[in-house]
Amino acid sequence: MDFDVVIIGGGLVGASLAVVLKYSGLTIALVENQRASTGKSDSWDSRIYAISPGNASFLEQCGAWQHLEMSRVQPVSAMRVFGDEGAELEFSAYQIGAPELNFILENRLLQQALWRELKQQDNLTLFHPASCASIDWHDDFVELTLADGREIRTRLLVGADGPDSWVRQQAGINAAPTLYQQHGVVANFIADKPHHGIAYQWFQPDGILALLPLPQQRVSMVWSVSPEKSAALLALPHDALCAQVADASKHTLGNLKLITPPAAFPLRILNLSHIIAPRLALVGDAAHNVHPLAGQGVNLGFRDVRELARILAQRGAQADCGDVHLLRRYERARREDIASMQLTTHTLKYLFNNTNPVLRNLRNWGMSLTNQMAPLKKLLARHALI
Repeated sequence: MDFDVVIIGGGLVGASLAVVLKYSGLTIALVENQRASTGKSDSWDSRIYAISPGNASFLEQCGAWQHLEMSRVQPVSAMRVFGDEGAELEFSAYQIGAPELNFILENRLLQQALWRELKQQDNLTLFHPASCASIDWHDDFVELTLADGREIRTRLLVGADGPDSWVRQQAGINAAPTLYQQHGVVANFIADKPHHGIAYQWFQPDGILALLPLPQQRVSMVWSVSPEKSAALLALPHDALCAQVADASKHTLGNLKLITPPAAFPLRILNLSHIIAPRLALVGDAAHNVHPLAGQGVNLGFRDVRELARILAQRGAQADCGDVHLLRRYERARREDIASMQLTTHTLKYLFNNTNPVLRNLRNWGMSLTNQMAPLKKLLARHALI
């Protein structure tokens, strides 16, 4: 079985790459070891993403966005950020002439929309569920052996298999992630007070709390705290957890009622010197990890896909889509965006997770100053729209 492109990983990023290559003239295979969720559910997914308008347009181009159940998608009209000494920063879609800053929606909802498109795609072969056993690298092709013994050949292998990427390890692209000594605690709530489409974030000495708006007066929490506090939060009775989150958020949205069980995951940064190798490209979390405080992890991954798909579509007379010179164009094009987002989130995390009084004064002064500089705020907000 020979293909032009084989994608390992059918999450949001890998699935979107397969879909956007629908009319590329390339033969595509997608290998995914998990069964995709099907059908509607009245429950709410605790995995929530903030999708930028630029990526919403990309997903519409893929044919997925227009199939979403829009009653479960929440546009964000503004974002309010609070420091730990009374400093405040606000971004508004109205101030930059945009309909919204981003869209908040569930992972499951978007995953189902993308897989609906995948299953109707003529140039795509799905290996699902299927797991990989080995990879053999050759000058002109890559040979992938599945656990059931089937063998697949491809000119280009794309690793979209997450932060602990097996593909990356098999390619010898080794880099140890830097652990932040923080966990992200996530849960969804119903709030007493309406959120009016506003996202809230509190930078506190012991962590960063975000409440993101969801439809029907619901909110999604991401609370970045120490592993010890994470364990303590997960151990709380649900009523006590709701009370603690309401207190930490200054009761901005009133009392809270838990609707999804809390969960936690370790936070880290992964910075690779290369995201390509001969006949290999990495996308999404396989290529980079960032702190979730800016909500840009999946957006970075979608921008990887947009750039890789553009380069493959514009390869001209280059018939070999796995040619390393072609892949270097992808790596060069993505370097600045990835480095900029990693630097921004890493710096903010360091500034606000620090008890140094000089840094405390500096960070709050900087936040207040930025809030008074309309052109700078517009520039920052517009960058998040991409």
